[in-house]
Amino acid sequence: MKKSLVAFAMAAVTGVLLMAGCGDKASGTVSTDGSTSMEKVIGTIGEAFEQENSGIKFTYNPTGSGSGIKAVQEGRCDIGLSSRALKDEEKTSGLTETVLAYDGIAVIVHPDNKVSDLSIKDIADIYTGKITNWKDVGGEDAEIVLIGREAGSGTRDGFESITETKDACRYRQELTSTGDVITTVANNPNAIGYASLAAVKDTVKALSVDGVKPEEATVKDGSYVVQRPFVLVTKTDGKLSDAAQKFFDYALSDEAVELISKAGAVAAK
Repeated sequence: MKKSLVAFAMAAVTGVLLMAGCGDKASGTVSTDGSTSMEKVIGTIGEAFEQENSGIKFTYNPTGSGSGIKAVQEGRCDIGLSSRALKDEEKTSGLTETVLAYDGIAVIVHPDNKVSDLSIKDIADIYTGKITNWKDVGGEDAEIVLIGREAGSGTRDGFESITETKDACRYRQELTSTGDVITTVANNPNAIGYASLAAVKDTVKALSVDGVKPEEATVKDGSYVVQRPFVLVTKTDGKLSDAAQKFFDYALSDEAVELISKAGAVAAK
């Protein structure tokens, strides 16, 4: 009889422990939506997060910063992704920003372009149409083809704010993703564009700005001035699901710092 009671007690304890263990394993889905510039950073973090949390599925919808912010407002995703700071009206409408990282905005040209450095003033004059030929900044005698992002893009907002060219740029093409800008510039010897430093490939050449190369160290110390924040956007009064909160905490953890660096950005913490 005593043996039976002991066995029963041990089985009960084992059951409780097993139930506790199952409760500790988070499950569910965390959905993110927004900035195409953040694709490499958020993808790297998301992949590592899934490996450590097999019960949680991570999703990313690359729609652009403006769309990502709207998706949070409308409850269509857990966390929005923006490659610009939130505007005052967005904050007062019930949104909160958390800076995940800082990213340089690379000014890019075709690899065969002789120009390797431009000043902020040169860049502003090029994009506003005051300088229209590459020969005026040390390049070949050829018309400069201006490539940029669409209205609502966080990259465009950051670029135009820093260069003080808001609503004054004379784009030849306004494209809807970072990848499209890079591809277009890579295929046109006379083109100039701008893209997230984290996304730049060797198919294009990133220019120095005022003598400073765009790289992690210069973004971190602030000497490369064409930079902007990568932001996680959440509802101020909303509560994230357990899965989304777990991802949010992971993205801001010490463990994610190295992942962000490998993805070409600089962690905010």
